Amino acid sequence: MMKGKVAIVTGASSGIGRSTARLFAMNGASVVAVGRNEHELGKLRDEIRDGEGSIRIHLADVTELCQVDRLISETVQHLEKIDVLVNAAGIIKNGNIEDTTLDEWDKMLNINLRCVFYLMQKCVPHLVESKGNIVNVSSVTGPRAFPNVLAYCVSKAGVDQLTRCAALELASKGVRVNAVNPGVVVTNLNKRSGMSDEKYEAFLEHSKKTHPIGRPGDADEVAELIMFLASDKAGWITAATYEIDGGRGQTCAR
Repeated sequence: MMKGKVAIVTGASSGIGRSTARLFAMNGASVVAVGRNEHELGKLRDEIRDGEGSIRIHLADVTELCQVDRLISETVQHLEKIDVLVNAAGIIKNGNIEDTTLDEWDKMLNINLRCVFYLMQKCVPHLVESKGNIVNVSSVTGPRAFPNVLAYCVSKAGVDQLTRCAALELASKGVRVNAVNPGVVVTNLNKRSGMSDEKYEAFLEHSKKTHPIGRPGDADEVAELIMFLASDKAGWITAATYEIDGGRGQTCAR
C-alpha cells in the first residue's frame, strides 16, 4: 500500500507516531522517523531491518524551526522526495480557564499547532511535486469540548481547521490533507504530562465507561486509519477529520 513512498512521521519515538512509522515501513515506505528519544528511535529502526521498507531516524525538536528546515532538506537530499507528512508529535496537560498559565498555553499551542503549520508549510512544495498528502493527528477534543484540558482542546480544534483550510487551498495542486481524531489511546501521552502510573491505570479503567465500545483504543488501530488516508486508496478524500474514538465523540462529557 505504501511501496515506494517517502514519508516523514513526527512523534515517532512512541505512541501513534511510532505505530504509524512502523506500519508504513512494513508496507514498503521509506520512513523518516522524527523524535527526541534516540534509544526508542533506534529500537524502531531495528524492528524493520528485514522489511520491504526502511526507517531512517532523525533526531529533532519540532519546536526548533532550524531543525525542521534541516529535516526537510536532509529528507529530500537523501530520499529525493516527500510523498507523505504525518504530524503525530504532541503533548497534553490539564488546566482550565482559571488556572492555565500563559506559558502553559503557549507551549501547548506551539507544539500541537504552530509546529504542525510550519511542517506543513515547509513540506508543501515537495508534496505538490509528488502529488502527495498530509495526515494530521488531532483528537476527539478537536470537535468536542471537555473540561480541564482547555489549551489542549483549543490546539486540536486549531489542527482540525488548519487541516480543512489547507485541504481547500491545496486541492487544485493535487495535494490532499486529512486528520484523524482519536479518543483515549493507550500511549505514553498522559504519563509524559505528569500522570502517575496509578492515576493512568484508573484513567484507562474509566475510559471503558466513557467510550461506548467499552475500551480505550490501541495506537496500531489509529495507524491503520492514517495509512489508509495516506495511501492512493483514499485518493478522493481530502479535508476530512476522521473520528476513531470508540464512539467517545457522541457521548456527553463525564
